Amino acid sequence: MILKRNLNLRKAVPYVRHELTLAAATSVAVFTLYEVAQVQQVALPNVLPAVLGTALAIFLGFRGSAAYARWGEAAQLWASITNTSRVFARLMITFVESHKHTPIYNPEEARAYHREMLYRHLAWVNALRLQLRGQADFAEMRRFLSVEEWAALADKHNKTSALLVAQGHRIYDAMRTGTLQGFDSFQLEGCLALFSSYQTQCERIKAIPIPRQYTFFTRLFVWVFIALLPSSFIQTFAATGASWLIIPFCLLMAFVFGMVERTGAVNEEPFENRITDVPLTAYCIDIERDLREMLGETDLPAKAQPTPDGYLL
Repeated sequence: MILKRNLNLRKAVPYVRHELTLAAATSVAVFTLYEVAQVQQVALPNVLPAVLGTALAIFLGFRGSAAYARWGEAAQLWASITNTSRVFARLMITFVESHKHTPIYNPEEARAYHREMLYRHLAWVNALRLQLRGQADFAEMRRFLSVEEWAALADKHNKTSALLVAQGHRIYDAMRTGTLQGFDSFQLEGCLALFSSYQTQCERIKAIPIPRQYTFFTRLFVWVFIALLPSSFIQTFAATGASWLIIPFCLLMAFVFGMVERTGAVNEEPFENRITDVPLTAYCIDIERDLREMLGETDLPAKAQPTPDGYLL
């Protein structure tokens, strides 16, 4: 996620390099034909970009709105995961400790159970991050699991769902042993249901793109628009006696329209581990800090900070 207000244009140029190349090639070609070869027929009515621009504005507007809506939904889902994680940890700790007055309460088992459940949840959070980013190396979540559980998880296709199933089993194991009692399982199961729902919604955003016809035709219209600009405005610039200005003019217009199109294309995929994406690593660190602090631990990971370039990952 980009936090700084002023962006480095040099980092933006590679996103529109193809559009700039097309603008440079067509504008130089039109300028050469019109001024050097005196081929006047290369000039077109400048009404063409205006007509095409109307259709282009509709597609760019929809693309931008839809892309930002997907990015915002992804950020909201992870904010909900953070909030529900805190609720789950609070309920887990307070429910277990509320039974300390009963004869079957065992303080050592209670502390071990707290840690096991919250650490497994941290494994789930990090596994979801890795899964959404398409990163195959799940080793960094190994520190949250026992050796036996990590070995059992290794061959699971959907590790996040397997971890939620394990959480459900352990809740009812605790009900049988008396670590949890009464109606504790109902609210804890409600949290697991929310986690499963958030996971499914994130997977939907990852797997189902904006309808490809909007993506294809928006990009196509941008390219056609850029290609027509030199021929449509060469006479206008020639009338001023500075027809060479058509080249920087077309490059500027290609940058503007190309960047608007590419911004929408990048924002519609918020889980690709890019500087423009939802900062999943920062969310995971915040959740880990909160849950481990609830366990009474003090050796917490450092809070996620923006990079020197102003990006939060």
